[in-house]
Amino acid sequence: MSALFPTYNRLELEIAHGEGTKVTDTNGKTYLDFISGIAVCNLGHRPPSVQKAIEEQLEKVWHVSNLFPVSLQEEVGEQLVTHSCCDAAFFCNSGAEANEAAIKLARKYTGRTKVITFKQSFHGRTFATMSATGQGKIQEGFGPLLQEFVYLPYNDSEALASEINENVAAVMLEVVQGEGGVHAANAEFLQNVQKLCKENGSLFIVDEVQTGIGRTGKPFAYQHYDIEPDVITIAKGLGNGFPVGAMLGKGFLRDTFSVGSHGTTFGGNPLAMAAAKAVLAQIFDEGFLTEVNKKVDYFTEKLAENLQHIEEICEVRGKGFLIGIETSVNQGELLTKLRESGLLALPAGPQVLRLLPPLTVTTEELDEAIEKLEKVFTEMTTTVIQ
Repeated sequence: MSALFPTYNRLELEIAHGEGTKVTDTNGKTYLDFISGIAVCNLGHRPPSVQKAIEEQLEKVWHVSNLFPVSLQEEVGEQLVTHSCCDAAFFCNSGAEANEAAIKLARKYTGRTKVITFKQSFHGRTFATMSATGQGKIQEGFGPLLQEFVYLPYNDSEALASEINENVAAVMLEVVQGEGGVHAANAEFLQNVQKLCKENGSLFIVDEVQTGIGRTGKPFAYQHYDIEPDVITIAKGLGNGFPVGAMLGKGFLRDTFSVGSHGTTFGGNPLAMAAAKAVLAQIFDEGFLTEVNKKVDYFTEKLAENLQHIEEICEVRGKGFLIGIETSVNQGELLTKLRESGLLALPAGPQVLRLLPPLTVTTEELDEAIEKLEKVFTEMTTTVIQ
């Protein structure tokens, strides 16, 4: 009998070692890791610069709480606001906490309670972020949710125009719905969201927990679309495996989170900030992101070319290295066979295979992944035909 609550459907393999794009399980089998801790290890496993920064901080101080100034918070905050449209940062421990802070900030600033989100969205599992999530399976069994969340069809400007008014505190969305099937927003829709929010005095919140920190080839995914959200939430890739999240906001929101209005014991602790500082120094480098985009173009073009003969593949979509392959083959069997071939991937809904390689992946590793994907898809579809 396990001493743990059975909240996870865990795989029957345990990772014992990781380096770069490769991980090795306790039986000695090595895999290409195209899960990256669910878009967390954007620099791969144990990147030397991040490991060095954490080791150096371990020799200084681990935790002091936010009763004291933490100069690393100022340094990481400066990196984040310099590379975004925002002006201030609040550090926490996870994406759910970042989104929780954003919801609190929007309600407090506007004095309103209604928040619009979208169907198939995912924003977290606290009561507020679960209530913001537009998926019934996340909410089932927990009784009444936090009130005044409205879920609209994604990419539907008309539905938003008919719902938003002067009673709406915020519109909250993901630029690419990761957990909801790897669906990207279109530019016109996002620009309409921004316009309608401004007209109604509502805040525009972009959840970049999965898409931020270089995952789509820019520091933040919203930067592909000529928009400027009022609030941005991040986590996952920010610490490359060290738990850390942040909420970023424009300057006019700064005084809303005054002393005592919000807080966290562990948020922004020196170890987390040391990790984040090292991560951002590498990922926010223009040359680094240029190379990422070259690899993205290479991978998506070759993926489409090599898989175009598989009739059971309906669509390949996404943004940057957040890629979804919609397929009619059995997803569970597909993921199992990919693991057996040495490639780790994950689902995004019942019919979408999600690929999240580290941004540091090499072209040789991308070729290896494509070879494994093509081989498994071909074997599965040939078996079905026979």
